[in-house]
Amino acid sequence: MAVIVISGGTDGMGRALALGRAARGDRVLAIGSNAAKGARLGGGVEFVHADLSTLAGNRAAVEAIAAATPVVDALALFANRQFPRRVETEDGLEATFALYYLSRHLLGKGLTPLLRAAARPVIVNVAGVGVTRGAIAWDDPQLTRGYGLVRAQLQAGRANDLLGVAHAAEHGETVPYVLYHPGFTRSGDASALPAPVRVALRLAARLAARPVEESVAAVHEFVDDPPKAPLTAVDRGRRLPLTLPTLDAGDAARLAAITAGIRA
Repeated sequence: MAVIVISGGTDGMGRALALGRAARGDRVLAIGSNAAKGARLGGGVEFVHADLSTLAGNRAAVEAIAAATPVVDALALFANRQFPRRVETEDGLEATFALYYLSRHLLGKGLTPLLRAAARPVIVNVAGVGVTRGAIAWDDPQLTRGYGLVRAQLQAGRANDLLGVAHAAEHGETVPYVLYHPGFTRSGDASALPAPVRVALRLAARLAARPVEESVAAVHEFVDDPPKAPLTAVDRGRRLPLTLPTLDAGDAARLAAITAGIRA
């Protein structure tokens, strides 16, 4: 029996992975902010209630998991939400940056000691590796100027690419890291979006999106048979070269320094 921790485990792909691993007999700890959705996961999944958009919420999640288990075999990172207008968290951070990028940094860093205790650990970060659009606004990473939903999502996606590079450089020999882009999937909570956008997304999903089960199948494979390389990047089934400009080691170190300042 493996121990699997899933952020964003109450919706979409995260929920599908949680239920799938529990059905396989694994111990699953799913982190989410909605207690009602957590209860609907059923008794086979342990729900960890936490607001991952805040520094305190991430600390609480790590502490709860460390109290529940001495070993984590796999950490799967899905948590994300789309914000049509700029929202600041209680820490004064732009909410997309805080939830989609920073929570993944904090959970990975906080749970690495438990992952190192496993025989074959892995972290799987489900984001947008392989996408070249978007960039880190180095002079304004909290997007206080020129905020847009797409811009914020793309920036956080590129930040997750660099997060994988930074983790692999520091911990990849003992805790391999996978960046995985599933492509357009019928997944996630779109309730925060305006009604016309939700309708358009539903129509597009019927025409072009992959089923959740198809997209999450690769995550099951990474958990069952973790790569040996410190960093693996996969875009819709295609292994990517680690020489991509979006995986630049210098940019990863620069973002890591900014993130350390936020943590402090």
